[in-house]
Amino acid sequence: MTDTEHQINQWFASHMEHTAQAASTAGPAIEEVANAFVETLLQDGKIVTCANGNANILAQYFCTALLNRFEQDRPALPAINLGADATTYSAICRDNRFNDTFSRQVRAIGKPGDLLFVIVDDGHKANLIQAIQVAHDREMSVVVLSAREKSDITSLLHPEDHEIALNDLSPTEATPLLLLIINALCGLIDAKIFGG
Repeated sequence: MTDTEHQINQWFASHMEHTAQAASTAGPAIEEVANAFVETLLQDGKIVTCANGNANILAQYFCTALLNRFEQDRPALPAINLGADATTYSAICRDNRFNDTFSRQVRAIGKPGDLLFVIVDDGHKANLIQAIQVAHDREMSVVVLSAREKSDITSLLHPEDHEIALNDLSPTEATPLLLLIINALCGLIDAKIFGG
């Protein structure tokens, strides 16, 4: 076996190990989060997502799956990714308010009964913390999907909020698992609302 083949096998083995660990611990939290999403949507609320860096791709993927479709044709579900609007994001940053990039938007469009979905793959940034604080001010519930356990974000969550936390993985290790969890959530949302 070449060094390259060995390295590739190591990547796959590591991924399988992390996947097995997540499968053994995250199941109940995934179900609770899916139920929270479904309750929000059935009560005419919307899901507002935010994430930094590469995790923003996952936030957009989730919103696209709700707004368009996941695996079956069905009515659109209301979801918006605050990181998708590059013009607004850069305008807020231009005014030296990076920490307000999401909180300013949550304050403008969030309403009681909506849900803020925060995806974190590389630590816990001030702009995400401020978004959570504003969501609570707006009487929104919060769901956090995180690559790390017991973070400063965890301490902000209210009893009615939810968190799915992986076991302190690096962004590279966490990304495929976060995507798998998002796929599970999308599938559960469809099944619980539309059947099939």
